[in-house]
Amino acid sequence: MELFAAMEREDYEEVLFCQDKASGLKAIIAIHDTTLGPALGGTRMWTYATEEEALVDALRLAKGMTYKNAVAGLNLGGGKTVIIGDPHTDKNEAMFRAFGRYIQGLNGRYITAEDVGTTEEDMDIIHQETDFVTGISASYGSSGNPSPATAFGVYQGMKAAAKAAFGSDSLAGRTVAVQGVGNVSFTLCKYLHEEGARLLVADIHREAVNRAVEAYGATAVDPGEIIGADCDIYAPCALGATINDESLPQLRAKVIAGAANNQLKEPRHGDALHQMGIVYAPDYVINAGGVINIADELNGYHKERAYKQIARIYDSITRVLEISRLKGIPAYAAADQLAEERISLLRNSRSTFLRNGQHALSRR
Repeated sequence: MELFAAMEREDYEEVLFCQDKASGLKAIIAIHDTTLGPALGGTRMWTYATEEEALVDALRLAKGMTYKNAVAGLNLGGGKTVIIGDPHTDKNEAMFRAFGRYIQGLNGRYITAEDVGTTEEDMDIIHQETDFVTGISASYGSSGNPSPATAFGVYQGMKAAAKAAFGSDSLAGRTVAVQGVGNVSFTLCKYLHEEGARLLVADIHREAVNRAVEAYGATAVDPGEIIGADCDIYAPCALGATINDESLPQLRAKVIAGAANNQLKEPRHGDALHQMGIVYAPDYVINAGGVINIADELNGYHKERAYKQIARIYDSITRVLEISRLKGIPAYAAADQLAEERISLLRNSRSTFLRNGQHALSRR
């Protein structure tokens, strides 16, 4: 990869490669845009096949955080870290302490949190080296695991998408096919079950499926069949790119609303959903509950205040879908437009302020 060319295409500000031979740390911190404020984005640990694959993932996720934070109304930019390694076998205290020192060296330009493959306990270790970390244990005055907040936001966004598709935001009697039953989606299933939705669940881990079946009366579905299941709403809550050339012809749902990142394999798949008349709740808008929750820590965490803002994801999805309808553009494009307009407005305002300040100085 020609790194500077890749950065220039999407206007990334900074990429930092971090290594610590003693602990085995190999990490990439990508900072996409800090127009709205310091870059906030989690640390993902994954067994990437190549270093280039890890870099591509870091860049893609960092840009996604810029857009997520912008549409969520946060005064934060976008960044992301990927650590190359197996989260089950390669972790050690020294690794996260070393990583914390790298974050501290950025002096607040980047704030991290947990993500796929990292935990609240990992964030506590990072916190020993830097204050620029969120999602740490409640004993430090933090919000802890952001999964419940993410689930609450997805639930609110799903109701808004249902209203756009069916004329009512009630999920009672609706069939929701949930792909992946991790921490976020298990809590999401709780909200759906309590409202009276019928749940279909699939996961590569059978114990996760069994837990949802026992707790919420869900029906187990084979992972390979969940996308094509007869349902009202498809909720992708595992890894991304499940909306692709192979899955599009199988879809029977009228709504796609889930917690997974990067649900569209390519933008053209979002175009196809629009043409098919399927209501799509853009991933980075609907799954912003976790980042809204941890961002509240920066002001001294207050759960009621945080959840009040998370509930506004309902309004954000409504606004995105309304723009999509009025302009005749795909929902993902409407969401991107909202994010880009907010960033451009502040960037232009800042540039005007600086120019005016320079003119004032030159007249003295």
